[in-house]
Amino acid sequence: MQNPEPIIHERLVLRLLLSGMVLMTLIKIYLALRLELYSDEIFYWFASTRLALAYSDLPFMASLLAGTGALIGGNEPFAVRSLFLLLGSSIPLLIYWIAKPLVSRIQSLQAALFSLCLPMAAFMGLLAVPDVPLVFFGLLMIGLAERASRIDTTALWATLGLITALGLSTHYRFILFPAGLFVFLLLSRDHHHLWKTGRLWLAGAIALTGLLPALWFNLQHERSGIDYHFVERHPWTFQADGLLHPLIQSAVVTPLLYVTLLYVLFRLLRDGLLRKDHRKLLLACFALMPLAVYLILAPWADGTRTTIHWPLSGYLPLLVYLPEALEGLRSRLKQRLRAATSRVLVLVIPITGFLGSLVGLAGIGSQGFNEQLQGLVGEGVLSNKMAGWKPLNRHLDTLLEQHSLSGEVLVVTDNYYTAAQIAFASGLTERLYTVDQDKAIRDGRLAQLAIWGIDSDALRRNQAGRELILITEDSTLNVDRKLELMERVCGYHTELAYLDQLILFGGDKVFSFYTGRLAAAGVDDAPSPCPLPSYAWLESPAQGAIIQGNTSLSAWAFNNGNGVDKVELFLDGNHHQRLQRQQDRPDVVELMLAEEDPDAPTLGFRGEIDADLLPVGEYRLHIETTSRDGEWQRFPDRRIRVTRP
Repeated sequence: MQNPEPIIHERLVLRLLLSGMVLMTLIKIYLALRLELYSDEIFYWFASTRLALAYSDLPFMASLLAGTGALIGGNEPFAVRSLFLLLGSSIPLLIYWIAKPLVSRIQSLQAALFSLCLPMAAFMGLLAVPDVPLVFFGLLMIGLAERASRIDTTALWATLGLITALGLSTHYRFILFPAGLFVFLLLSRDHHHLWKTGRLWLAGAIALTGLLPALWFNLQHERSGIDYHFVERHPWTFQADGLLHPLIQSAVVTPLLYVTLLYVLFRLLRDGLLRKDHRKLLLACFALMPLAVYLILAPWADGTRTTIHWPLSGYLPLLVYLPEALEGLRSRLKQRLRAATSRVLVLVIPITGFLGSLVGLAGIGSQGFNEQLQGLVGEGVLSNKMAGWKPLNRHLDTLLEQHSLSGEVLVVTDNYYTAAQIAFASGLTERLYTVDQDKAIRDGRLAQLAIWGIDSDALRRNQAGRELILITEDSTLNVDRKLELMERVCGYHTELAYLDQLILFGGDKVFSFYTGRLAAAGVDDAPSPCPLPSYAWLESPAQGAIIQGNTSLSAWAFNNGNGVDKVELFLDGNHHQRLQRQQDRPDVVELMLAEEDPDAPTLGFRGEIDADLLPVGEYRLHIETTSRDGEWQRFPDRRIRVTRP
């Protein structure tokens, strides 16, 4: 039977592949140069300054790559990402290498090209995260497993074992790759003889060495890594939101490509199980393990952090037979439509995927243009995880100089990634601590901070009586969490006082700075005022209120530290008026335990809006407070509508 005409001719495919790889690589290089490191990236760099075989959340591979890049190129975001960028940009080549012995040359080239149309694979390597080496070693393992199970030489099996060991040194999730090979060797009767050969067991023995770093760490540190990944991170109770997993994956992969890849998986399983096509069965097993495991566990697994990238390793093997499936689809469409129309309809599938890749890059890259884009999209829309860290470090240096803080002053932060960002910029590691009790727990890194001796316990144990500067990232804290943090910190500090504040991107990223001294060991210092955050609430107009003419504004605010200096009203992000302190609010004092505000019970603030001076339409209202210490806070928006009688 003659093979159907390819949907894209070979010379054109090669040109598109090379052009696409160059385009994607250039975009990733540009963004890697512009974007600052976000929390996971900076943690892996920070861990690389204390190299170990394993850490509380992961084995060593991500930190080794991040540290090696920084060693070569210096403490710059691009240098940290450089080796990840190299590995991630090789994915199309690895797909071609896997496909070459299985399908025709043009289909191999198409498979490589289509990897640029899978959004999560296309921008792989832009960020210094463990999924990059996980996917890189995973694809190497798939190609080696295919060749070893077909050619069956000692060299191939030994190399397969080595690559698997390196993969197991990247992340606990890599275990799904050898699990896929294990399932294949059970299902394929024609390969049962491999269980009786020493070559397979040699590969297994070499592969198991990759588990030793994590195993040793967990034995030494009360299973903290295993407990986090398999117990503490996940609720293990049914969550209906997990049922949306297929819809979320469809949006991430792009809907047409997602449905087509599932169709490819179905074809591989059918041909592998019913028609005894062992090559297709092998790739189906590698694809099915992550796709099925994450689908089944989604309703019981962690839904609070980003996990949409987890199934990526399941889609990549399917790309090998995606060209064959698209050609078959076009042949069926040609029976009902014109040839040109059927070709266009089929090509829409990878084209929408490629557009999804560009959109994904634009979404990540937007963080490098927060100031320019905020005027277009508004406040509170753009992520700033990879922005604002350089201004933070410049401001810290300025404060240390302006306030004549000695070179021996301790720098203490409220979260580990702020501490790591300061270390990255300044090289400061010996006088750096974090009192993180929130994000470090959520990310499974609290035990690691204790091992390094930079947590709150080590701070209190080893640095009693020392002068310090405390930095809090207020934009990641609500009022209750900021209050809990400050009360806890004030419990073992004396003379803690508000120093300054850095407000970036219209208030989307805010840092507060405090100075103080740790309580001396064994000395009961007299309690000093604690610089607590303010509480405020805009009572009227209510959310969704329709206003006409003169409308009264009512709010209350208090600060149990040194009191509230002013409360201001903003309309659509623009300053509208300062509210006046006018009303006793004993109810607020009683309900909110505001007795320690020096202005209590006069905590009520009033103002007035003349709606006749405003165009008809919807508006956003919010209030901002400034404490007598000088600390600024912004409170959530509410929407109102102005109408005419």
